Amino acid sequence: MSSTVDSIATVGSWRELDDAVGDQGWYAERDIAHAPTVFRGLARSSYRNVHSLARLHTDYAELERHLLRSFRKYAHRSSPGDSTWDWLSLAQHHGLPTRLLDWTYSPLVALHFATASAPDEEAILWQIDCEAVHRRLPEPMLDALRDEGARVFTTELLDRHAPDLEALRQLAADEPFLLFFEPPSLNVRIDNQGAVLSVASTPDLRVEDWLDEHDEVWRAWRIPPAVKAEVRARLDQANVTERVLMPGLDGLAAWLRRYYSPLDASAEDGGATMG
Repeated sequence: MSSTVDSIATVGSWRELDDAVGDQGWYAERDIAHAPTVFRGLARSSYRNVHSLARLHTDYAELERHLLRSFRKYAHRSSPGDSTWDWLSLAQHHGLPTRLLDWTYSPLVALHFATASAPDEEAILWQIDCEAVHRRLPEPMLDALRDEGARVFTTELLDRHAPDLEALRQLAADEPFLLFFEPPSLNVRIDNQGAVLSVASTPDLRVEDWLDEHDEVWRAWRIPPAVKAEVRARLDQANVTERVLMPGLDGLAAWLRRYYSPLDASAEDGGATMG
């Protein structure tokens, strides 16, 4: 995806970034509170939208079902029920390699994760038009969304129309696709972060390649270190911090560590992962 990424604009200030994100003309939508877009912030612009399953140095597509089966076996005390999609959401939340990627409805939340670490390195903010992505779904899935009057799936809706990963693969027989769904409210972190998850239709679908082939559904901005610091200051002033987005002792510790050691913040990536 290097040729596309190289064409991404670089912002020169917080105000420029705020104005760019707030421009709804891109998707012909004027109600920003109900915009059909989601965001993803990465602390380094060299990072890519590669799901954690694909980072395994092995035949990860074959391993997927074994990983999820074992997770369900050993995590039965934390069972979210019988839904494959609820289990996948839980597994993603706790760091199991999956084909899911974390997104958020809030550009400020995404910017938190883009600026909470690596202050001396350029960050990147991604924005995707979910409706444009979903217009490329197989007809049965697109019809399910339309009948529900929804822009993204819920796990209940997925259970009815693609109850497991094999059903998703079968739907992708003609054309690979991405879809977005809201995870269940497993805990307050998911609620506070406005979490959304994307899933690839098959485990070997490279999200980067799919986005490269459909560059009309997304836009992104590079955030240089100086602007990154300005954005970080704005977020801290607005209380968009680890303490709020990750309630509990872990989030509190991550916030205090970053707040009191700004010069050393690039040494650790604590608190810089969504979920």
